Amino acid sequence: MAFQIKAMNEMNARIIAGWKYPPPYDFYNLDDNPEAIAELLETDYYTIFSEEENLLGYYCLGAAAQVPAGHQYDAYTTEDPTIDIGIGLRPDLTGKGFGYEFFSIVLDAVKKAHPHAAVRLTVAICNKRAIRLYENCGFVKAVEFASPRAQFMTMMLAAPVHYAHSSCT
Repeated sequence: MAFQIKAMNEMNARIIAGWKYPPPYDFYNLDDNPEAIAELLETDYYTIFSEEENLLGYYCLGAAAQVPAGHQYDAYTTEDPTIDIGIGLRPDLTGKGFGYEFFSIVLDAVKKAHPHAAVRLTVAICNKRAIRLYENCGFVKAVEFASPRAQFMTMMLAAPVHYAHSSCT
């Protein structure tokens, strides 16, 4: 399947801000308000579309991918160049085995754009599906921390992995 990565625009930001994930993933829901829309538009957010032009999800880079509470725990401190990534898959596509393909596309794009940077992500500890995906893609647990919304951990890409668009390994 062919995919397209595009910069975030206002129409897609509004669509994404309206996505609703079911419990226990509902803390990932964005508020459909001007501040949420502005964040999606003013920081490093990108959209991913299918070859049929269907919006599948998004990813973000840098500070936009970090959970602010993690700074209290030095979760984002590193001496090496590191790029933080975050992803969001359309709610109706989650839990259906599409995550590997989606995440592979993101990792491929990030590694091409930042070939010398280490890759880090932050995930809610309760999100066992995502953790399993990230582990299968070569990520290992780094730092755990708490926020008012949930318990989180950062994970680092442990070793270079060849990313094919069908799986991370």
